[in-house]
Order: sequence, then C-alpha cells, then structure tokens
Amino acid sequence: MAPPTRTPRSQWIRQGLRALAEGGPDAVRIEPLAKQLGVSRGGFYWHFEDRGALLAAMLDTWEQATTEEVAERLDGEGGDATAKLRRLFTLTSPCVVKTDLAIRDWARRDHAVAERLRRIDNARMDHLRALFSGLSADPGEVEARCLLTFSLLIGDHYIAAGHGSYSRADVLELALLQLTARVLPGAGRAQVPVPGHHEPGPTSSPTSSSCRPADPVLPAWQ
Repeated sequence: MAPPTRTPRSQWIRQGLRALAEGGPDAVRIEPLAKQLGVSRGGFYWHFEDRGALLAAMLDTWEQATTEEVAERLDGEGGDATAKLRRLFTLTSPCVVKTDLAIRDWARRDHAVAERLRRIDNARMDHLRALFSGLSADPGEVEARCLLTFSLLIGDHYIAAGHGSYSRADVLELALLQLTARVLPGAGRAQVPVPGHHEPGPTSSPTSSSCRPADPVLPAWQ
C-alpha cells in the first residue's frame, strides 16, 4: 500500500500568505488552512512545529521571493533598464501588492516584523540603485528615481483616477521612460518619446477584492 501523500510545505506557506493578504496575521490559523487545502491539521505538523514556525517561514519565503529571486531573474534575462523595469511591473500583480501591504500593516504592531520589513525594503532599494546608477552619476537623482519607482509599483494598484485620453498603460509607459531617461552631465531635460495616443482607456481599479485561488501571492513571471 502506497504511503499517504503529504501536502508540500510550500503549499502551506502559500496558503498562509493568501490568508495573510485577506485578513492579516490573525487569519493565519492551522485549522482553516488545513480545510482550505483539503487536508487534516495533522499534516501541518509534518512541516512546522507550531503556528509561529509557519509565520516565520512565510516571512522567509516572502523575503527571498521579493528580493534575491527578483534581482536574479531581472539580471539573468538581461536588457536595458527600461526592459528590466517593465518585467518588474509585470510580476507585481495586485495580489502580490495586497500581500505586501498586509505585511506592512503587520509590521506596525510587531517589532520583529518591522525589522524584517526594513531589511526587505533596503534590499529592494539596493537593487533599484544598481539599476539606476548606470543612468545618472548624481546620487540624489538615483535615490529619487528609486523611491518613485518603489512607490509606483505599489501605488499603481490603488489609484483609481482616470487619465483623460490616455490609458493607464500609456501613462505607465511614459513614467517608465521618464524614470529610465539617461541624464548626461551638462545636458538639458531628457527628451522622452510619447506612446501612441489612444481613446480614454480603463484605469486600474483599487485592489480591494479577494485574491482568487489562481492569483499568485508571490512574484510570478507571466
């Protein structure tokens, strides 16, 4: 008789991150997670000593997936700064952003999580600095571009404003071109090409709905 199939540890972690995105850390409970995975709670203890161990593993996975793994993939696929930023925006889905914001809210009440978040954000900014340092020799400008990019990655999913005759995709493309325009010493303002003009297009809706089962809770490459 074949031994029973155990639910992989990674599935518990992903389901935990999904619960975190929907209801914060208090929603990460063993019994509901087991029910959602269609297994008994006993299977949880094959992988984790307790709930605290799961929460720590969730943060470990989130940190690895949103720092080192993202940087390795961007560098591995090559391309210029604009191409890399386009790929970065592609993998930042609404559900990924929702998970990110849930961790930020958690960090407001938990000092250890706040320290972890600071480390994650510093690593992300370091990767952005490496990307933008080839476009400008001005440290202040590099820092400003990094912060604007970081803010845009999150804010795009929560801003419901329209853009007149431009679609959200048009405006994002313009923003990426502005952010990655090379600045030469003594040069004037960089000339940035304007994407094709379109009829008013849909805007991004604020991320308020639940993450569907098929939605990635970690950065996923399309």
